[in-house]
Amino acid sequence: MISSLARLGPRLFAARLKALSLAAVAALAGCSANPIYTTTGFVLSNYSEGEATPYVLQMSDAQMACALGEGVDPLLYSFSRVTDAPDSTGSLLMLLAGNCAEYEAWEAELAYLRADYEGDVAAAKDAREVAKRLNALTAKRRYASFQRAMAAYEFDPAAEPLECPFLFTEQDEITFLLGLLTGMQAIVNDANSGAMAGVPRNIAPQAERAATCLDNEKWGGMPNAIRALVWLLLPDTRPALAPDPWQVLEHSRKLGVEKGMRVPHALQAVAAETFGRPEKLEEAIATFAEADATIEVWDDYRLVDEVAAGVVRFSSDKYWTANYGYRTPQSFFGRMSPERQTENVETMNLDDLL
Repeated sequence: MISSLARLGPRLFAARLKALSLAAVAALAGCSANPIYTTTGFVLSNYSEGEATPYVLQMSDAQMACALGEGVDPLLYSFSRVTDAPDSTGSLLMLLAGNCAEYEAWEAELAYLRADYEGDVAAAKDAREVAKRLNALTAKRRYASFQRAMAAYEFDPAAEPLECPFLFTEQDEITFLLGLLTGMQAIVNDANSGAMAGVPRNIAPQAERAATCLDNEKWGGMPNAIRALVWLLLPDTRPALAPDPWQVLEHSRKLGVEKGMRVPHALQAVAAETFGRPEKLEEAIATFAEADATIEVWDDYRLVDEVAAGVVRFSSDKYWTANYGYRTPQSFFGRMSPERQTENVETMNLDDLL
């Protein structure tokens, strides 16, 4: 009996020690869910969604907005450890952070094209590799933005049949729509990186279906422009009676100008580069520049038009750098040649001065 108790003694001690350890872990876990942190998380999430997001969407400085995304996203999203993840705001912040990475990738791409134009092979190879790595980073951030946008509205893009999400406000609609667009951009960036980011390609047909949940007229042709881009990437997804994707993009461009948000121009430029259609690229750049004189930008979403402008300008800069060795001069934006137009130029009559 005594020997049995002696054998049980260490076991009881070990069991009690284990119970105490578990209690200590539970207590520490409770401390980590500090009510002040939880309350702060709710306050920050609600402020970001209700006040900061509308303010940022009205900004005209795309570089400052992207810096905001890189700086604030880790802080705001860290509150997902103590409360619900702020997915709607988090989607937009990660979208902006993705833009930052892409702006750096653009500079590397232009450096590659300049070096290639000048015949500097080593510099061209180095810049090309930098561009690939930055495209991979951009793709990862944009895929995270897509995932957060889908989670924010509890939307399963692969569900059969399609069940559109409940989008209660206009801000919900634009957040969801930009999430779809960002998913498509992630695929393009991943392709430019040599598939380093591993973005799943099946999100393209999912985005195409989800875009039908939004009003195409209201959102300046963006939903249909996204669908047209998918039809070009994956022709099997194009419905039997759907029009030609390039026609859809052209119509979307016109709607975009009418609504004051020229995202379809940017999508046509990306599609034209991807599928080697220089005439469509020239068309997208020229019509974007022409619209500068007449468009009334949708003030609530000025940042969206500014980001689209950056995409189109980069497309123009790539063409100019590849063909002439330098980016587009300001007075030549909208044209693909450095030759000056002499027609319709007013000349001064020197006879009157003599």
